[in-house]
Amino acid sequence: MTTTPARRDRARRSPLLTALTALMLIYSLVPLVWLFVNSTKTQASLLDSFGLWFSGDFSLLTNIRDTLTYDDGVFVRWLGNTLLYVVIGAGGATALATLGGYALAKFDFPGKRGVFATVIGAVAVPGTALAVPTFLMFAKLGLTNTPWAVIIPSLISPFGLYLMWTYAAQAIPGELMEAARVDGAGELRTFLRVCVPLLAPGIVTVALFTMVATWNNYFLPLIMLKDPDWYPLTLGLNAWNDQAATAGGEPIFHLVITGSLLTILPLLAAFLFLQRYWQSGLTAGGVKD
Repeated sequence: MTTTPARRDRARRSPLLTALTALMLIYSLVPLVWLFVNSTKTQASLLDSFGLWFSGDFSLLTNIRDTLTYDDGVFVRWLGNTLLYVVIGAGGATALATLGGYALAKFDFPGKRGVFATVIGAVAVPGTALAVPTFLMFAKLGLTNTPWAVIIPSLISPFGLYLMWTYAAQAIPGELMEAARVDGAGELRTFLRVCVPLLAPGIVTVALFTMVATWNNYFLPLIMLKDPDWYPLTLGLNAWNDQAATAGGEPIFHLVITGSLLTILPLLAAFLFLQRYWQSGLTAGGVKD
């Protein structure tokens, strides 16, 4: 059945879809607006003003400076720790998922069905269910309260492996690999020069998923780390937030909110920067010669 231009215009102008899109936009933007607005307030004005509007002096720059310098600049150290966990943990998880997914999609070997069942089962298991066994294992190895206790578990991404597996199976034509081999390219060169460019959108997708998961990881560092010097931003900001409940503690909710704003900026920048690779992957193959 052929879709007429008038019907396509009606679909594009659907009031229901427009209303749903507007609701999703509001749902997504209101927390960001609240975070930005309250990052401009002092501790005093934060508690006696409307949350979605400015109050008193515009103190954003002062709050940013105080956040970065409070307690001898511990926020900067937490930011560095988070970047360390993301670069090594999420970067390694992306690399392993790419290599594993490519191998599972393009090579046959004994036990492949068992690997598939294992990966599917690992995707279905929540990370919290493995927290206690992981802690006990790392405690036996003497790795708790070290960066490796956060980095090593972050290297394993069953969902990323499954995603790259399914993506590689569709994105890489077998004929193209055979042509590269006929031309004398080895397996490593075929993978790096022929397959990796085709896998780029999938790699970016897995990288973003693993980066967000590692950046926002809270429960694993909570049970693995005791030394505040190795805290990521999630644990550090929670410690600042709990400071008001301790005896003699100083409430610094304005710094917690400002720190939260600074925490999400790298994620927003990463999504905006990598969006074009997503778009190129979505349009690949959309034009038929």
